[in-house]
Amino acid sequence: MTDPTTRRTRSGRTLTDEDIEALATEVAEKDYDVDVLKTRRRGRPPMGSGPADVVPVRIDPELLAAIESRAEADHATTSEIIREAIRRFLDVA
Repeated sequence: MTDPTTRRTRSGRTLTDEDIEALATEVAEKDYDVDVLKTRRRGRPPMGSGPADVVPVRIDPELLAAIESRAEADHATTSEIIREAIRRFLDVA
């Protein structure tokens, strides 16, 4: 059985302690702009003025099929099609 502390590369090469130390030193010696790293956002990009809410909605099979068909034709997601339909119905931007 393989030692659980054994590290391998994607190609399967076993990394020695010296390899790991060299990689750690290489990373530690790079000049990173900490301010840039701190401003990086993670997760999904915002869609509006604030975080979006998930709203569960029941949709009948025929309507869902129409939404999926439109999404495929428009190269969009079903969520994008639903949001656009709601915006048009409510006449909001």
